[in-house]
Amino acid sequence: MAPTPPPWRANDSEEAMLNDSTTGTTDRREDVLRAALEVFGAKGYNKGSLASVAERAGMTRAGVLHHFGSKEGLLMAMLTYRDDTDVVTIQMHEGRGDQGFLDHLVDTVAMNVERPGVVQAYTLLSSESVSAGHPANAYFRQRLAALRAKLEGALLEVAGPGTDREAARDAASALIALMDGLQVQWLLDPTAVDMPRILAKVIKDVVNGISPSSV
Repeated sequence: MAPTPPPWRANDSEEAMLNDSTTGTTDRREDVLRAALEVFGAKGYNKGSLASVAERAGMTRAGVLHHFGSKEGLLMAMLTYRDDTDVVTIQMHEGRGDQGFLDHLVDTVAMNVERPGVVQAYTLLSSESVSAGHPANAYFRQRLAALRAKLEGALLEVAGPGTDREAARDAASALIALMDGLQVQWLLDPTAVDMPRILAKVIKDVVNGISPSSV
């Protein structure tokens, strides 16, 4: 006779059902998040409707709200989902320190070439978020502040001892502006702009430009 599972533990068939249910829920959430990227990327947050997201995801508006609670909740989950897709490039460069982070930026831009919808969504939503009361305003402000700080630190280390902090801070802001500006140019005319090549070259030029050893 097989041992009876303790009352707090599901038996094998129940566990299988629970796992299937969890997997199904995760899959449906990802369907909605991908649909939101497409809808908000094409129309922006203000003009993109939950009904459009639901239709693209193959579910009802009520189903979308069941998973995310509100349109604002869906937007924030979508932005987090977009960020999570970049984690793989960070993992590729683990152990390479600050130079690895700079390489990660170039790899992310290269990956973005294969996902224009994500690039368009980020570009449109970041521009839209400057308006008063936009739900993603705090997200983009915090994201940019964190990226500036991370880039400043990486540039200080890679450029070498004695690098001027203000020069590294200005260079970090300039590189972010370059990446965002390249995305707009690329979205308008993909054949005219090689984003990864340009970014890699400018990063190298910036590091050489602020390095005390090159003065």
